[in-house]
Amino acid sequence: MDLSKEIRRRRTFAVIAHPDGGKTTLTEKLLLFGGAIHVAGAVKSNKIKRGATSDFMEIERQRGISVATSVMGFEYRGLQINILDTPGHEDFAEDTYRTLSAVDSAIVVIDAAKGVESQTRKLMNVCRMRNTPVMAFVNKCDREGKDPFDLISELEKELRIKTIPLTWPVGMGATFKGVYSLYRKKLSLFSSQDKQRVDDKVVEFSDIASPELERYIDRFAAKLREDAELLQGVYPLFDETEYLAGDAAPVFFGSALNNFGVQELLDTFCEIAPCPRPTHTDTRTVDPFEEKLTGFVFKIHANMDPNHRDRLAFLKICSGTFERNKAYLHVRHGKQLRFSSPNAFMAEKKTVIDAAYPGDIVGLHDTGNFKIGDTLTEGEKMNFKGIPSFSPEMFRYIDNADPMKAKQLAKGVDQLMDEGVAQLFTSTLNGRKIIGTVGALQFEVIEYRLEHEYGAKCRWEPIALHKACWIESDNKAQLSDFMLRKHVNMAKDKHGRNVFLADSPYALQMAQEKFPDIKFYFTSET
Repeated sequence: MDLSKEIRRRRTFAVIAHPDGGKTTLTEKLLLFGGAIHVAGAVKSNKIKRGATSDFMEIERQRGISVATSVMGFEYRGLQINILDTPGHEDFAEDTYRTLSAVDSAIVVIDAAKGVESQTRKLMNVCRMRNTPVMAFVNKCDREGKDPFDLISELEKELRIKTIPLTWPVGMGATFKGVYSLYRKKLSLFSSQDKQRVDDKVVEFSDIASPELERYIDRFAAKLREDAELLQGVYPLFDETEYLAGDAAPVFFGSALNNFGVQELLDTFCEIAPCPRPTHTDTRTVDPFEEKLTGFVFKIHANMDPNHRDRLAFLKICSGTFERNKAYLHVRHGKQLRFSSPNAFMAEKKTVIDAAYPGDIVGLHDTGNFKIGDTLTEGEKMNFKGIPSFSPEMFRYIDNADPMKAKQLAKGVDQLMDEGVAQLFTSTLNGRKIIGTVGALQFEVIEYRLEHEYGAKCRWEPIALHKACWIESDNKAQLSDFMLRKHVNMAKDKHGRNVFLADSPYALQMAQEKFPDIKFYFTSET
């Protein structure tokens, strides 16, 4: 197989948004238009029995939110499309930030009524740090929302990026008729009432100057011509170089729920989105066209199939060809590993593959060899950079609520912590286990999964802590003195590293001032 040809036909991207922006619904419709599914599921619905493809965990179906990144791959127009649907809720942001390290571009979903929200800004900052090319999809145009020109201005101001509208809505809210593509000079009007299937009745109209236009959109024709003329005067023509550098964001309008504008987004994405890009390591930059395999683990998911208690490591291929049953070096352990049944994904559905290429996400069955950030190579020693673990801000003691299930609880906590959704600290004072998360909702998810996936029950006990900081120092005497004085607040993380659990901002500030040779880290990069 021609490696360079396989690389050029891959498109790996994340769909990101503030909670309830319509991210999972858009993902579902991209799968629908791409032919990967035939009937779209719903994120929240009393009538539709089919859930969203990407929300496959039971707790996701119950709550109508995504709590874990899911990976979906499908073929479309000769391209291999890999979509990563991320959680929007800020309590699960860590999973989303790590996912952004494994994609080559992103689609950010904006609610037409609410505009840019807090989580959207944070996610955009992560994209900016990595120079990730971004497209914006203004969703829910079938509901009463802000004026499209106001939305474009808000995007530029709040996300600090140049915008280039490539489609434009005809009407808004109850009067929403369809979208006009400024990129293809084509008007698409939609009439489908079936929100779960693709409708073929799409009217295409190429010349908006023609008086024929009034026949289709009557009183909206003059407004569309006026808007199109104004847009051409104010906004620059689409420049692919600016988009690929992360300096400009193409903007699309539509309604994912009603299938408006999704086809235009998918087709344009296939045309302009980047194929796999170079990745940075601690020793050099890896080019995807290199012959030898390199890749890193950016996510671990325990119990993807609860019936088999399987644990999967998600490997992003960065260069070369991954082959089934071939031995690869696990850099951290320094040992060779073979994989007899590597998987490709459609959310929780898995298929065994013989080969994978740069841009692909491969699921590797794991018995505890991997942690997030681990590297696989054909012998070269390197570690990929920028896969963070964030300092938790919420803490609780975890206790066993059922003495008969101590083993199940220990195993469940061990495996769920490996996913990176939360962090486990063991107090050096009393040996009690402390769970730290970036959001309160994580505690509910952990408790639910421990009970339903491991048959274990836990009890939470509050603990007043401000921040967890990883510490290290070249001054061994000062480090020993610090750990002796602060032994009440010291703990070890899952990997045996020293962690200072500061109980207040003041305590942290005083510790930093009194012990200048100690470095305090608020993220631990794996």
